[in-house]
Amino acid sequence: MKTTRILKVFWILLIAVGFFNCSNDGLEPIEPDTQIPQDTTVAEEPDSQEPPVKVGDVEFFNPDLVDDNFILVNDASSNRVFLMNKQAELLHEWPLSNNIGNDVFLLPDGRLLASLEADEPKITFGGQGGKLQFIDKDGNIEWNFDYSSELAETHHDAELLPNGNVIALVWEKLPMAEAEEAGSNLGIDIYPEAVIEVNPATDEIVWEWHAWDHLIQDFDDTKNNFGVIAEHPEKIDVNYVPEEHGDIMHANGIAYDPVNDLIFISVNFYHEVWVIDHSTTTAEAATSTGGNYGKGGDLVYRFGNPEAYDNPMGERRFYNNHFPNLLTGDDAGKMLIFVNKAETERSKVYELQLPQNYELLPNTDNEPVELWSFSHPDLFSGKVSGAVKLPNDN
Repeated sequence: MKTTRILKVFWILLIAVGFFNCSNDGLEPIEPDTQIPQDTTVAEEPDSQEPPVKVGDVEFFNPDLVDDNFILVNDASSNRVFLMNKQAELLHEWPLSNNIGNDVFLLPDGRLLASLEADEPKITFGGQGGKLQFIDKDGNIEWNFDYSSELAETHHDAELLPNGNVIALVWEKLPMAEAEEAGSNLGIDIYPEAVIEVNPATDEIVWEWHAWDHLIQDFDDTKNNFGVIAEHPEKIDVNYVPEEHGDIMHANGIAYDPVNDLIFISVNFYHEVWVIDHSTTTAEAATSTGGNYGKGGDLVYRFGNPEAYDNPMGERRFYNNHFPNLLTGDDAGKMLIFVNKAETERSKVYELQLPQNYELLPNTDNEPVELWSFSHPDLFSGKVSGAVKLPNDN
C-alpha cells in the first residue's frame, strides 16, 4: 500500500471519488456510466469479447479532474483482491490461498505482498494474520512465511524494504506475571507490539524490535520501569489503554523511510504514530542507546496524541488513525494519514510536514506542522481506510 501509491485505495472509500473537490459540492453527479477521458500514459486494458464485469457503482462530479489510473482493491470482507478502472470494471483478480489478514500490496514488479490469515490463527484480535506471501499475477505463491503461535503472530501490515527484506507487525504475548512485572495494572495477559524483518531468501529473522523493552508506568513503584511518564516521551506508557482483552496497542500500519532509515508505526489505541530507528542492531533495539539517533529502540519521535505521554503541550489530532502514508519525490518529508474519528462518525485526512530533525522533548509541542486536512459529512469509516496522493495531485 505504500510501494505503489497510485494504485492503493481501500474499498470503503471507492464511492468517495467526488468528495475530494470541495468546490464541486453543488454539482449534480454525472451519470455513473459517463466515460472519463483516458490518460494515454495508462496501460491499455486487456481485449475481451465479453462485456466488462462491474464490481461497483461510480459517480463522477467532474470527469475532467479525475485521475484515470487503475485501483487495487482489498475487499477483506469478501477475501478478494482485484484491479479495477475508474469505471469500476474488473481488470484482474488474484486467487488467494487464505483469508486476507488485513492488507495486500501491489509491488512494482507486478507481484503481491500479502498479509494473510494463518490456517489456524492463534491470536485472533481484529486484523489477525500469521502468514506472509509473495504472489504472482496468476496466483502462484512464490514465497510463504508462517509466523503464528500462541506466543506471537504477524498481523495487519507489512512492507517490502529496498534490500528485498520484509518488515511486519507482530503481536507478542506477555503472560500476566511478566505483564505485572512490567507494571501492567490489568491483571491479565497482554499483547504488546513488535516488528520483525524477514529475509525471504532464507526465512531468517534478521532484525527485530519489541515494545516491551521500552515501557514505562507510574502504577507500581516497586517495578524497574516505574517513572514519571511526562519526563520520558521516548517511553511507552503500558497502562495508557485500559483494554481488558489484552490487545493494548493495536498497531495497524507500518511504513519505512529509506532516507532516514526509520520505521513509522500507526498505533490505533494510542491514537498516535511511533517512529523507531531501524539502523540499530537487534541488541541495540532492546536498549536505549545505539543507532543513528543514539536512542536504541526507544521512540525517536511520536505524534498525533500528546496525551498518550502526559504532554500538556501540542494539539491532539488523531482518533483511531490508519495508514501512515509517507510521501515521496517532491513531497518527501510529508505524510498523509486517515483519522477515523469513530465517535463523531466523521473521518478526516491530514497532510503533515514531518520535522527535518526529529526531537522528542518533555513538556514541548512535538507535533508536526499541518499542511492540509480534509473532512466532509459523507466521509466516514469506523475502521481501516487510508489516503493516497495521485499523479495528478488529487
